Amino acid sequence: MKPIRVLQIVTIMNRGGLESMLMNYYRNIDRSRVQFDFLEHRSGLHDFTQEINALDGKLFSVPNIDPLNMNGYSTKLNDFFKQNKDYKIVHSHLDCMSAFPLKIAQVNEIPIRIAHSHNTNQELNWKYPVKIISKKFIPKYANVLFACGNEAGKWMYGKKTFSVLNNAIDASKFSFNDGIRNDVRKELGLESGEFIVGHVGRFNKQKNHKFIIQVFNEVVKINSNSKLLLVGVGELEDEVKKIIDRMNISNKVIFLGIRNDINRIMQAFDIFLFPSLFEGLPVTLIEAQAAGLQCVISDTISSESIITSNVKTLSLDEKPLVWAQLLLEIINSHERTNTYEQIRNHGFDIKQNAKWLEEFYINEYNTIK
Repeated sequence: MKPIRVLQIVTIMNRGGLESMLMNYYRNIDRSRVQFDFLEHRSGLHDFTQEINALDGKLFSVPNIDPLNMNGYSTKLNDFFKQNKDYKIVHSHLDCMSAFPLKIAQVNEIPIRIAHSHNTNQELNWKYPVKIISKKFIPKYANVLFACGNEAGKWMYGKKTFSVLNNAIDASKFSFNDGIRNDVRKELGLESGEFIVGHVGRFNKQKNHKFIIQVFNEVVKINSNSKLLLVGVGELEDEVKKIIDRMNISNKVIFLGIRNDINRIMQAFDIFLFPSLFEGLPVTLIEAQAAGLQCVISDTISSESIITSNVKTLSLDEKPLVWAQLLLEIINSHERTNTYEQIRNHGFDIKQNAKWLEEFYINEYNTIK
């Protein structure tokens, strides 16, 4: 019996929180029963392209959604569905913009149309008004509503009924290991006594890197034996590097770019700094807690993502010095612990969640046979 093929509609399968979550499910689902294919809104080779091909997934692409040329987008997507008539389930991860592909899926009589909310807000740019209008139409075109957490679901769907699908991880891979910690620190040229502040996230406005640099600058003033590790890439990376240069702390900051070993890199951190402007339920914060890290995050981040006692929240209205003082106070008073059981007991281990999603797809598919 052939597996049910589910079309995952995404922007681009590069490394990011949403994409990492999706790949976690893809790796752990029984692919003899359910297989993922991906419809990207960018062409070319991307971070997960090779792995998707190795797992027998199919990759397709359509042009990016252009609010000024929706007829062109609709035509391309309509042509795609006419050429690929076997899909009975589509699962859209475009947040507010999911209304557009799901409308075309509905026109092409695809019976199961899933919208998935991954955030509690959107960046303020020229597309923001379009996104806010678009999200109002999602329940019209989707007949299944998912969210990464309750707050993300309420923000996207209002009073409509939705299901929470946890941003689950392979928690066992992140469990604290002192041997791995020492190995990674040697690989990165870090001294054993250095205080390492770590962050994982795309260089965009949402992740608030400018504030991260301001906080770390205050940390260095108090403890000069400190370093900052930044994992990720993005459109604001060059701007952040210029700020670091102006502050004369370039020798204290290490840019690690895209990594496929976040579970190892987090072992080298002493503390995780995450002052995002907004989030749904960030995968990286779950990973940091699974790694036994103390975490200092902004109070704009959903409390649903706090699943261990290792997390402290602060307001972004507080000065960077206050954040820096909290980082140093925490690291001087806490020891690293193994949090695997806490992660698993809160329902964030991928093996449990992948089985649930697998059965969900199969049950939905069986209703249309």
